[in-house]
Amino acid sequence: MSREVSPAVDATATPQAGAPEEPARGGNVPLATAGLVIGMLLSVLDQTVVAIALPDMAADLGGMDAIGWVVTSYVLASTTTGALYGRISDRFGRRAVFVAATVVFIAGSALCGAAQSVPQLVAARTLQGVGAGALFVLPTIALSELYPQRLRSRIQGFTGGIFALAGVGGPLAGGMITDTAGWRWIFYINLPLGLFSVVLVTFALRLPRAGGGAGADIAGSVLVTGAVVSLLLVAEWGGRAYPWTSGVTLALMGTFVVLLALFVWWERRAASPLIPPRLFADPALRVALPATALLGVLLGGSIVYLPTYLQAAYDMSATQAGLALNPYVIPFIAVSAVAGARIGASGRFKPYLLAGSAVAVLGFALLSRLEPGTAYALLAVELGVLGVGFGLLLQNLVVVAQNAASPADLAATTSAAVSVRGLGMSLGVAISGSLLTRELQGQAQSPEAMAAAIPEVLAWGVPAALALVALVALLPPSTGSSGAEAEPA
Repeated sequence: MSREVSPAVDATATPQAGAPEEPARGGNVPLATAGLVIGMLLSVLDQTVVAIALPDMAADLGGMDAIGWVVTSYVLASTTTGALYGRISDRFGRRAVFVAATVVFIAGSALCGAAQSVPQLVAARTLQGVGAGALFVLPTIALSELYPQRLRSRIQGFTGGIFALAGVGGPLAGGMITDTAGWRWIFYINLPLGLFSVVLVTFALRLPRAGGGAGADIAGSVLVTGAVVSLLLVAEWGGRAYPWTSGVTLALMGTFVVLLALFVWWERRAASPLIPPRLFADPALRVALPATALLGVLLGGSIVYLPTYLQAAYDMSATQAGLALNPYVIPFIAVSAVAGARIGASGRFKPYLLAGSAVAVLGFALLSRLEPGTAYALLAVELGVLGVGFGLLLQNLVVVAQNAASPADLAATTSAAVSVRGLGMSLGVAISGSLLTRELQGQAQSPEAMAAAIPEVLAWGVPAALALVALVALLPPSTGSSGAEAEPA
């Protein structure tokens, strides 16, 4: 069948009335959607579900000094492979690559559950992360192809709710599973869910291959992986494991700069670049991608340390802290879904993104003023404010990037957006950890000290969120849009 391409339109608007509707996709769209969403859920859950079980893992396996790599290895592997999966799926198809990556994720999960030492667990988590790199990126791409562009905001708003539920519900789920069945079942539970996702996607997803005979950009992937690993290690070790002026830290900084420069140089020459340089010729993408990375920093710094604050300040258990985050999660999910539907009807992104970033500034400002003895009811309201802000921002920034991309660049653009958000989250966690270490320096590691220090860390979210307001304000009112997508063969 032929491919229909609409003329360039406003990237922050839906297609004009009377424009041809994108053709319907083959297969069973509801079942395919369910399979893809299960994969998304697993990828995000396994970023956060493990943190609450680390003490039990260390007690069982030993090696407390290296237990943090159980989290870091997964994040590094999933973040650095995300963009590559998008390009591979252009050549081999979304379904085949998603199924293969999910099988890798399932195998890694089984090995995690069977690990008998921390090095074994870290290696298995790395393998699991390699598979997980596709489990959020590819569904985000595929869902934008399964549904017409006028519904893209609504569908991505729904996935934003999934992200919030899994991201914040992970510690709650991890605590409950660890307390009842043991930490190994945090990983074993992935096996039936992952297999169910594979079955649904295998039989229900039917999408065209984007085509292109060029091979995957392995050299670009290696360069960007090295750059990302160097940057994350700087954020993770700088000021904690090593002084900022130490040889190790400076060497890592230099490695990051050199590898990033080589990556940019190579991408201009690669036959099928991982991130095509032409993407940055579009003014919407020049803003949307940095804004998405900055949003990731804000998300990472808050999601990880809000449960810790609840446990320290209110003497809550892990399960109680997870439940106490409902005032954050519920508005996040509700606003993400409602905003997606309203934007889908009006096509106006920028007012929602500006409102979301401004509300995020307010949320961080309120949380930075928390004091010992603050009533939980007041904290719940403040958590709700932050949830509303993130709900307006999370997936809508991805949709702005998608709408600005041509059909041929949809996978690369979506992969880039999701990957830079993941990198931002990783940096947010690492930077917040460094700030927390600085705040606690010279103090006993007591719950009282932790409760007093975390609001000081959250205060740094205010200038970062203000920078996000400034970035969103730079979004152009009009640019090219992908218009239509490929028809299945």
